[in-house]
Amino acid sequence: MATVPLSAAAIRRPRTARIERIVPGLALCLGVTGVAFALAGIEQRLFGEVWLEALVLAILIGTAIRSIWTPPARWLPGIDFSAKLLLEIAVVLLGASVSAATILAAGPALLIGIAATVFLAIGASFAIGRLLGLPRRMATLVACGNSICGNSAIAAVAPVIGADSDDVAAAIAFTAVLGVGVVLGLPLLGLALRLSELQYGAFAGLTVYAVPQVIAAATPMGATAIQMGTLVKLVRVLMLGPVCLTLSILAPRLCEDGTELARLASAERRKANRLPIHHLVPWFILGFLGMIAARSFGLIPQAALAPIAGAATLLTVVSMAALGLGVDVRTVAKAGGRVTAAVVLSLLVLGAISFALVTMLHLG
Repeated sequence: MATVPLSAAAIRRPRTARIERIVPGLALCLGVTGVAFALAGIEQRLFGEVWLEALVLAILIGTAIRSIWTPPARWLPGIDFSAKLLLEIAVVLLGASVSAATILAAGPALLIGIAATVFLAIGASFAIGRLLGLPRRMATLVACGNSICGNSAIAAVAPVIGADSDDVAAAIAFTAVLGVGVVLGLPLLGLALRLSELQYGAFAGLTVYAVPQVIAAATPMGATAIQMGTLVKLVRVLMLGPVCLTLSILAPRLCEDGTELARLASAERRKANRLPIHHLVPWFILGFLGMIAARSFGLIPQAALAPIAGAATLLTVVSMAALGLGVDVRTVAKAGGRVTAAVVLSLLVLGAISFALVTMLHLG
């Protein structure tokens, strides 16, 4: 039976439909971004300097909109596109601004310290959750979300430990809302602690949940803080693989249904062993490292660095607007006092461990 070749128009239709789906949400994120830049410009004219960067303003405006209006389903594809893919592209472009000198300044001690911080923080956070009476799986979600990378860590760990949707929703709600508070408060804490740009960047990378939030928290302290914060954060994200594999081994102990979780853990280990490298390491991290290498070997023209940095900033602000549009502060009230206490105390412990590491390393 002969096959009928598809016309060029038929091939284009699905692609056009995908683009049309993201337009409403993307337009909304771009609108929030425009307002954020306009307000930052007004700050500059009125006060001679910008107190709240466009990155921070975008997430605040987005959060305010989301708290009084829930976007219908037609808006969500564009918001998700802005929060995920545009952010990943921004992270790749940001690699062009990271010099080899910054990496060398970090040294192997910092890399080892990041890994130790993640595992120490997970253990401490899990203990806090259990002491406050949280179920083991909920305590594990809170611990991993706080200690690694917020929502991404929670989503990755949930199937490994057999967590249900209610636990996942509560943990994600807290990391989203608390993440905004950390972005706003961390620069003030950095000033109070008299941290240098390099120290503050490492501190932000160790404590803030998501990559765009790290960038937003580091921006008030300068370019060096942004470079170091992003580098530390991405190393922290890489810890998600070892943590998931470790939890798949420990999974039978995380709830009463040991038989079922033993089967689940075994399946997860087999699945992890078959995963190709691009599933274990996100593509944008590889792209970020590739851009660092290109910058270090002089493969990126000097004249291109400023436009690349500008594009990275713009895309990051758009993703921050999308992140804010996904945060509903009203959801926190539904999770309960014990979860609130566990998340807040875990974050304070993570901050204390991170500050101790930054102080011991004597970063410049």
